[in-house]
Amino acid sequence: MTATFDVRLDVVPRERIEQRILMIRGQKALLDVDLAALYEVSAKALKQAVRRNRERFPEDFMFELTWKEAAVLSRSQSVTLKRGVNYKYRPFAFTEHGVAMLSSVLRSPRAIQVNILIVRAFARLRRLLATHRGLARRLDELEGRYDAQFKVVFDAIRSLMADPVESSGERIGFRRAP
Repeated sequence: MTATFDVRLDVVPRERIEQRILMIRGQKALLDVDLAALYEVSAKALKQAVRRNRERFPEDFMFELTWKEAAVLSRSQSVTLKRGVNYKYRPFAFTEHGVAMLSSVLRSPRAIQVNILIVRAFARLRRLLATHRGLARRLDELEGRYDAQFKVVFDAIRSLMADPVESSGERIGFRRAP
């Protein structure tokens, strides 16, 4: 007989998780301080648990940021690192597989619930990226079929599809005062 496990979707809002997923070294990852906040444990406790189980976290599951990467993230408006916090130790970045492995290290009911929601957020982002690539491919096909009179339309669609950060190099929105 298998036990059913009901995931509470109200544990953490999906948007809160998705906002914390960053592209670091070409991989989607979550920082240890963000995971600790989601799990409602201290970053120190999370790092200690990971260090005690280091063999469970190969480089493609988790990696330690360089001092330069940590400095860049501490100045970023979208990351929870603040000046003076996490400067003593370099942050860990966890890929989707690393987050899944955390469930074997952090065993609290909240950690299990949050892990499930995080894995679902990664899967959702993967689906969105696949849809985006498919749309871009289809747009290329259409552009090849039609002449230059529709170039303006295709350019407008591509600009809407472009990531605002990639297109302008600047983030849009408000910054929180330190």
